[in-house]
Amino acid sequence: MGKSELANASVLRPEVRAAEPRELCTDCGISRSEDTKRCGRACQFIKPDYALLEQRVHGRARDPSRTDELHFGPLQRMVRARLAQPKPGAQWTGITTRIGERLLETGAVDAVLTMAPDPNDSWRPVPVLVTAPSGMAACRGMRMGYAPLLALLETAREQGFRRLAVIGIPCQVYALRSLEDELGLERLYVVGTPCSDNTTTENFHKFLELLSADPSTITYLEFRADYHVELRFTDGRKKEIPFLMLPLSKLPGDFFPMTCRTCVDYTNVLADITVGYMGGEGQQWLIVRNGRGEELLALLGDEVIIEAPGSSGKRRGPVSGFMKNVELAAGGLPLRSMPNWLRPLMGWLMPKIGPRGLEFARARVEMKAVETVLHLRRAHPRRMKYMIPDHVWRLVEPYGIRKGDGE
Repeated sequence: MGKSELANASVLRPEVRAAEPRELCTDCGISRSEDTKRCGRACQFIKPDYALLEQRVHGRARDPSRTDELHFGPLQRMVRARLAQPKPGAQWTGITTRIGERLLETGAVDAVLTMAPDPNDSWRPVPVLVTAPSGMAACRGMRMGYAPLLALLETAREQGFRRLAVIGIPCQVYALRSLEDELGLERLYVVGTPCSDNTTTENFHKFLELLSADPSTITYLEFRADYHVELRFTDGRKKEIPFLMLPLSKLPGDFFPMTCRTCVDYTNVLADITVGYMGGEGQQWLIVRNGRGEELLALLGDEVIIEAPGSSGKRRGPVSGFMKNVELAAGGLPLRSMPNWLRPLMGWLMPKIGPRGLEFARARVEMKAVETVLHLRRAHPRRMKYMIPDHVWRLVEPYGIRKGDGE
């Protein structure tokens, strides 16, 4: 696609160069850029400095004395939210999509850098630059797989885009923030979505094959905060599967890569606003982190209905059980010793007695912290002193995990 074609398109899908092979890489796109050496200072899996970047982005580091900042990072407020008129085809109600539309409608940005489905595989994400509000509709829904989002930063510069919004997952946002001062942008808005586990699109298709006899008819998959996975099909059917009934034991041991098992940033702490679901109790969960995040939420006006998030249940038991399974894991997925006859009962009980709302989100963050420490100790002990920030050690300490010599 030539430059003239790019300038006239509402969704730009330029080709990107091949990735440069690297260990512990999620292919954020920097290794596909002109200066691949930037990976050394941009990657969250080499030598991250969250405290420095949090200070630079939000004006301060996380304050453990403030409620929930140890778990979720610097924030101004958290809300449960939903659009009064849900967007058709949205994963939830379409808040992220609508923020992108409003940024373009108001002229606040020249383009939105985000993901859209591959034309040949609706589950495969490809990076795009959206330059008109109507183009955001093509980006709705969940994708699974690695996508070199930041490779299009160079295209944005070539097109003369100086006011940019980026919608990305944590490893993409960390690299973006590390390089932000070099991009020459007049304005940057960052909408973050939470992420804890990713895999290749090919692996994801194998997972879908375990969930349905006709996986090609699955159009929607969501891990919900009520301990269920929801599937939707082309014929309008819906199916709900309790987490404990998922066929995880049938997945290969490397289904989730080491990068995802050792990611310390589930809540996308360097975004201006995080839009997720874990603390939303059936709605979306917004973490407004700074003044730009407040601007983004304000763009929605009375289109969005917000309320205080709830919290109930206790997380210590589920996190302790998760830790024991990770300790038993032989470099792959956690071993699951629960008898098959008990799983349906527990799948019914967990939404009623397990942690919910913000307590559910805290539990998930602590699980990821535990997972990070234990997997790095097993697979990459020399990387621990570089990859694990201080706040992660504080999260795992209540579970008897403490920093050792050289860690």
